[in-house]
Amino acid sequence: MSFRKTRSFLYKIDRLSGDFKAVKNGTIGSRIGKRMLRKMINRLLWRFFKI
Repeated sequence: MSFRKTRSFLYKIDRLSGDFKAVKNGTIGSRIGKRMLRKMINRLLWRFFKI
């Protein structure tokens, strides 16, 4: 397994564990909202700064 695939796999596990923790604490709504906002901002920035 390559380094890139290993790192990607570990990031996915980390994100899922954070989701489970948020469900346990009752903060899943804000976590999902922040994730969607971050995705929209990244798309806008990509459009402005792509070469």
